Amino acid sequence: MSNDRTTSGHDMAHAGEGGHAPSTFRGYMTGFALSVILTVIPFWLVMDGVLANSGATALAILLIGAVQMVVHMVYFLHMSPRSEGGWTLLALIFTVIIVAIALAGSLWVMYHLNVNMMPGHLHDMPSM
Repeated sequence: MSNDRTTSGHDMAHAGEGGHAPSTFRGYMTGFALSVILTVIPFWLVMDGVLANSGATALAILLIGAVQMVVHMVYFLHMSPRSEGGWTLLALIFTVIIVAIALAGSLWVMYHLNVNMMPGHLHDMPSM
């Protein structure tokens, strides 16, 4: 004899307590709509030349991209401070810190590379 049991509304209400936010059609559609809007805005900024300065346009696109990443993490990956007891958010923060350190270190090394590479080497070569 099997213990087949239908899922009641009470069980469905507590489905998100296991560490994950409940996935609903409305949640996915909200995430999809936000993603489409956040994709169309940068396209519009570039195609219509809304901002006169290209640096301002690039900054706006980067900021909208960051917002879109958050939308994807919340609505599609279901990341929140409550999911998995906060470990997924902690892992994300740790990853962002490591990437920022690696990126900043790489940029620092490349910026100072010409200063540290054999200064005066080109001046010692005989001219032809």
